[in-house]
Amino acid sequence: MRLARSLIPCLHRYNCGHVAADTDLTAIFGPPTVICRLLGFPQRSLIYSKIQQLLLECRERSFYIESMGRPTIDHRDQILATAEKLIYQNGIHATGMDLLVKTSGVSRKGIYNHFATKDEVAAAALSARNVRWMQWFRTECDKAATPYDRVLTMFSVLKGWFESEGFCGCAFINTAGEVGNPDDPIRQIAKLHKQKLLDYTLELTEQLNTEQPLVLARQLLVLMEGAITMARVMGDHHAADDAKDVARMLLKQFTP
Repeated sequence: MRLARSLIPCLHRYNCGHVAADTDLTAIFGPPTVICRLLGFPQRSLIYSKIQQLLLECRERSFYIESMGRPTIDHRDQILATAEKLIYQNGIHATGMDLLVKTSGVSRKGIYNHFATKDEVAAAALSARNVRWMQWFRTECDKAATPYDRVLTMFSVLKGWFESEGFCGCAFINTAGEVGNPDDPIRQIAKLHKQKLLDYTLELTEQLNTEQPLVLARQLLVLMEGAITMARVMGDHHAADDAKDVARMLLKQFTP
């Protein structure tokens, strides 16, 4: 920090005009007490107070500039992203707070600043996954030209997911299986996810020429869930193709 230029008028009053304007006083001499001692002024003098004040102002200004330039880290998002990954890979019970702290890089206190318990972290992470997964699934399926094609594309999208790196099945089926209480938030989130998937499927079947769009949508959902389970448990990625073939038969049966 360049204090000499600000201190020149004050130093001149005390016959210290030999100090160059571009001199970094604190870098050369140290804190105000050292500067005053070297310049021959008592600590209680006006020049000491002036130096101390300017040092404080420069420190505050430097801290402000540094803070403004420092990238902001959203610890909540960081915690949720890490928790989702760990829960998807290992399950809820195997994802303890110690592992979450170590993997996320956020302290235990930092986590508890956002969430009261590990269960709250898990519920929030799964809720975020539900929104993101459904958005991804809808976007991919809606690329097909017609409602009929979109229905069949659902199974193609699922197969691509099965074949993706790190596929561990459905996070909502997996975690629901870890919780016995049907009223537990984890079970409720899983139920909501499946309902959202049914709702989207119903949107598609309602655009078809069928008198029973809900019945068709429910049967298509059973096919999708069966394919997901087969892919996870049996490692059979072609289960999506088998389900797609059955879906064609259902479409032929329900639509003239």
